[in-house]
Amino acid sequence: MTRRFRAVAVQPQWHVDDFTTPAAFGRWMQGQLALARPQLAPDRPNLVVLTELNGLPLLLLGGVRAQTFEGAARELVLRHWPAVLRLMLTERVSAIRAVQLHLSRLTVPLYLSVCRNLALSHGVYLCAGSLPLPRYRLDGRGRIRRVPGVLTNASVIFGPDGRLIGVTDKVHLTPPEQRGGLDFTPGRLDELRVFPTPVGDLGVAISLDAFRADVRGRLQAQGCTVLLQPDANGSAWTADEGLPPDPSCIRPQPLAWLESSWQATTSGQFRSTVNPMVVGNLLDLTFDGQSAITGQLDEGGEARSYVMTGPRGGFLALLPWVAEGSDEALREAGRRRAAGSGDPLENRYRTGVLAADLDLPPSAAPAPEPTEHEQALRAWLSGRAGWPA
Repeated sequence: MTRRFRAVAVQPQWHVDDFTTPAAFGRWMQGQLALARPQLAPDRPNLVVLTELNGLPLLLLGGVRAQTFEGAARELVLRHWPAVLRLMLTERVSAIRAVQLHLSRLTVPLYLSVCRNLALSHGVYLCAGSLPLPRYRLDGRGRIRRVPGVLTNASVIFGPDGRLIGVTDKVHLTPPEQRGGLDFTPGRLDELRVFPTPVGDLGVAISLDAFRADVRGRLQAQGCTVLLQPDANGSAWTADEGLPPDPSCIRPQPLAWLESSWQATTSGQFRSTVNPMVVGNLLDLTFDGQSAITGQLDEGGEARSYVMTGPRGGFLALLPWVAEGSDEALREAGRRRAAGSGDPLENRYRTGVLAADLDLPPSAAPAPEPTEHEQALRAWLSGRAGWPA
């Protein structure tokens, strides 16, 4: 039987104040589902996809005085120094990874419980974005244990019954996510899996992973029909970029973005993709982009595309950027909104929600066996195991 469902992408804006208390974080996340609610279909399943690293700023719980991310990291390390030093010595990790591992005892259960409850209360399949996530396992007594030293950028999917469907780690890390930055553990390509659901055979390629042939090929080989690309693009949308594996390939970011979601569907690899992007200046960091839902090249009706690129088919839904005009005018608009610009337009971005109705053939992808990590998280979410201290 053909599967008909609605895909929804939410483009939110984040502010430091949204992460200083558990209640504020809950309100921010609930606000995104409230934005999505008018777009939900009452007569078919709904898939809602949120943005990359929307759990990272939970490190700011309790607030910080620093005005830069680097300064906030130093402040957090000093605030939690005894625990950070112990983890650095026992697990052989950097100070920034140690402080994230230490705070995960608070941030991870908060994030998982909020996202589980959102999926349950709104009755949606929810790709909850991503967060810095340690790896867990159940010991012989059914207690959750954290695997020493591991911290990935991980995306979590919940079903409308609140059940954890699966977890996916980001394989290809950007320079700010590597050692010297956030210091995440790279995910393993051979651990990427596809999750069959009524809203598609879902594969997750977090941000840069959606650009990479090895990730896309791995998911395609397992029968992925709907590719999810949670994103947090850490610069002005109209700036130039050059990322590994070829940092010398400098081009405008919107042009580069055509090499991810849009290319993945218009090339025929996947039936559709959902790519929500967060916007806003967080401390001294700038995040911007245009969220999109893409399909086949002959779909989408009127030709359109990202700013600074020519119109084309394949966009089922695309959130307009905040300005129009020549490339130079667009670059200036991006600079004026970026963190630290001092311009009246600083931190003035566009938020919104996109939706598209999709039809898919019956699923052909087998359900993957849950990993030890997923089994441990399910045990905690169901109340069968306590959270590690």
